[in-house]
Amino acid sequence: MKAGQQKVVPALQPGSKQHRHILGAYCWNTDEICWRVAAWKNSQAFIEFLEYLLVDCYPTGRIVLVMDNVSYHKSAAVLAALSLFEHRLLIIWLPPYCPELNLIERYWRHLKDLACANKLQNSIEEVVASADYMLAQQNNPSSSLRLLFSKDL
Repeated sequence: MKAGQQKVVPALQPGSKQHRHILGAYCWNTDEICWRVAAWKNSQAFIEFLEYLLVDCYPTGRIVLVMDNVSYHKSAAVLAALSLFEHRLLIIWLPPYCPELNLIERYWRHLKDLACANKLQNSIEEVVASADYMLAQQNNPSSSLRLLFSKDL
């Protein structure tokens, strides 16, 4: 701010927190992200994301899912949904408290840095739009905003 000028920061009314959650999957082969925005981060939202991933994004072939131990990944409803696709899935469960082993966690940090950090948005919709734009950039092979992981073994 310039001296003598105060920036007005819009604030929500007390008790009116707004949340959106991005559920996503990183494709090792293409460095692309499949994602969905959800109002809640729970078993039902995760099941809907799995259906999107397995029916819309990758309707054929086998998929390797690397998943952490968050409670909604291991709920009875999610495990039942996963069993419907067990012929197409290899699930790798990460050890507890090891987010550094999951590539999507590195991508979430990259996304937050580019879409949200040090930015002032007026609404939750603007935050979601910024995140959507950056996610789309990840799927654009010519974008300089992509996060690429080394494939050297």
